[in-house]
Amino acid sequence: MESRIKENMDNPVQLEKLYRSDKKKFVKAFFEIYPEIAHHQIADFWKTRLEVDPLSEPKSSVRKTDVYFLIITCLVTGFLVKLPQVLGFNPVDNLFYEKNAGLIVLIGLSAFSFLTGNPLKIKNLITSVVIFMLLAVYINLLPTGDEHDSVVLAYIHLPLFLWCLYGLIFINFNTKDKLKRMEYIRYNGEIAILIAIILIAGGILSAITLGLFSAIDLNIERFYFDYIIIPGLAVSPVVATYIVKNFPSITSKIAPVIAGIFSPLVLITLVIFLISIFVTGKDPYNDRDFLLVFNLMLLGVMAIVVFSVSGLSANQSHSLKVLILFALSIVTLMVDLIALSAILYRLGEFGFTPNRTAVLGSNLLIFGNLVLIMIDLFNVAFKGKELKTVEQTIASYFPVYMAWAIFVTVGFPLIFINLP
Repeated sequence: MESRIKENMDNPVQLEKLYRSDKKKFVKAFFEIYPEIAHHQIADFWKTRLEVDPLSEPKSSVRKTDVYFLIITCLVTGFLVKLPQVLGFNPVDNLFYEKNAGLIVLIGLSAFSFLTGNPLKIKNLITSVVIFMLLAVYINLLPTGDEHDSVVLAYIHLPLFLWCLYGLIFINFNTKDKLKRMEYIRYNGEIAILIAIILIAGGILSAITLGLFSAIDLNIERFYFDYIIIPGLAVSPVVATYIVKNFPSITSKIAPVIAGIFSPLVLITLVIFLISIFVTGKDPYNDRDFLLVFNLMLLGVMAIVVFSVSGLSANQSHSLKVLILFALSIVTLMVDLIALSAILYRLGEFGFTPNRTAVLGSNLLIFGNLVLIMIDLFNVAFKGKELKTVEQTIASYFPVYMAWAIFVTVGFPLIFINLP
């Protein structure tokens, strides 16, 4: 049913026939693929129709099996997070969470995706399990110590690599369909917002709980932190994914609104920030900490640009938003050029190190991606091109980030550590 709906988005008569042929199946299929077809004007009509008509969207649209799979996945993920306590070793001494936090969270997400997604392909499951196992062994066998910067970089880039692998699982290893890649990017924006909401609600609940127990002279802070907060942080992405999967009509409304609010605010902030650099005389060339913050900010802004572009597809009138994103891409490029010049200066003065090489590579990747996005946004804003071209550019760049993450995770330790 999903493929037939997609094929007939420009054929209202056929869509109506599909709906009448099997209403329950049509409703379920429509809301599952809505993020992919949201840019069609008729999709908004059908979404409104199916949400308003109580007979169209049965209460059973949320599968009971999904609830069971959610519980199982959360229990397994929570157990993996508590492995140090189960096996009796100190997670701080072994850097357990630095090495394995991203691995555990993305194992949980991948397991939930396999359990609740499209018909399971054994080949994809085996491939994913083998990769996860090899990476778990690899990252835990790397030498630890402050002197190994390349190993720390491997810890940082492993979650990015696993995020890309999870993306393949999410799109059912359909690497040829760029629309599915954009669906994955939209999904990440949606769960980021939902995770923030879940954590805020969890923080309020924790404060109330601890306050109540302290009122009766019971000190549960340590227990609560170890067995509620830490597992809760690990399973929150899985819970957010469950909400996105089963309530798309709710989550698809939140993300574009957030993106629309934050894009102009980030643009204004960046412009003021650039002016402030020159006014205050802050020097990114010799201030290492400032350069680090500078690059982290750049990554955040880049994520907002990409997510905002993906959110535009659900809006029919978006000329002003495209102009804002075009201006934001230009300002972000200026920030990236300053960062690149500072990195090149430090390389010339102090030579290559794992950290400088990683920052240089990341900035070059972001710079190339931003240039392509800026060109496409210019064509959309001033030459009447379709927004689809921007999405295709973003989707096409996805493998580049994956290749870089693999290189830093696996290649850097081999290059920069003197192996015996």
